[in-house]
Amino acid sequence: MEFEFHRGAVHLPSLGLWLDAHKPIGPAEAVFVSHAHSDHIAGHAEVFLTPATRDLMRARVSGERIEHVLEFGRRVDLSDAGFKVRRPAHLTLLPAGHVLGSAMSLVETDAGSLLYTGDFKLQAGRSAEVCEPRHADVLVMETTFGRPKYAFPPLSEVAAQVVTWCRATLAEGAVPLLLAYSLGKSQEILPSLTEAGFRVMLSQPTAKMTRIYARFGRDLGAWEEWDVERAAGAVVLAPPGAKLNALKAAVGGKVRTAVLTGWAIDSSCRYRYQADAAFPLSDHADFPDLLEFVKRVAPKRVFTLHGYATEFATKLREQGIEAWALGEENQLTLKL
Repeated sequence: MEFEFHRGAVHLPSLGLWLDAHKPIGPAEAVFVSHAHSDHIAGHAEVFLTPATRDLMRARVSGERIEHVLEFGRRVDLSDAGFKVRRPAHLTLLPAGHVLGSAMSLVETDAGSLLYTGDFKLQAGRSAEVCEPRHADVLVMETTFGRPKYAFPPLSEVAAQVVTWCRATLAEGAVPLLLAYSLGKSQEILPSLTEAGFRVMLSQPTAKMTRIYARFGRDLGAWEEWDVERAAGAVVLAPPGAKLNALKAAVGGKVRTAVLTGWAIDSSCRYRYQADAAFPLSDHADFPDLLEFVKRVAPKRVFTLHGYATEFATKLREQGIEAWALGEENQLTLKL
């Protein structure tokens, strides 16, 4: 079996299967969708995904598609006659720990096995399934934070820092505005805020995603949807891309902002986001966990994607592991 790195995605041409294609693929081939962040979904004709990713994707991408919905751990024979296109392989989706429903794909053929991570996180959180690495001959992994400087504190410690900052901001008579992705980070911090006794308001996009979490049994605590007339005294969650000036103007009075991102390890982060504070809450693996993940999978070869892919591949080679970065947008064909 061969795979290609083409148009920013992994392609298995012998199976007519794409892994996390960022742009629509024609009806002749299917796409594994690892999770429902906007840079991992598109108007595909046929997809393999988990139940939660299906619902989250439906909320973000309109249109009809063929959906092969697979529960975690279920090993599916893709040559089964029930599929539109019969493929000589087995597919198993494994929890990635990134956001609700996020999955890694384990593809097995007579030629060997390939584990594709998509975005993942080893450190167990409060809003996503726990990551479950599994052995494969070849590992294709994301390396967003593939430099040693990116070592994150425990999630509980970061959450406690955010709670302390919100208390101080409210004590000053200001509204704490937390900038966090509407899918993933908002739901991760939300239970810590509600357990601390805060009245929490969610922007409309965040509320939309949080309702889907509740549908899948995630109890994140009580919250309210954004209402400018009731914003005083509340902690507000909104995406970094929100129209912040308009939001601040609508609240009136004093507003302080904090961004929740793994990039908070960089001292320049809060200036880049034009925020008053930054906290290293990430839904990606940090550098130590990237190394630990490779150890658990124990592959023969590793291919790295995104972020510091070249640096991390170099680190693995220093440890005696064959590793190469797939950092170019041109097509690259490799034997499994």
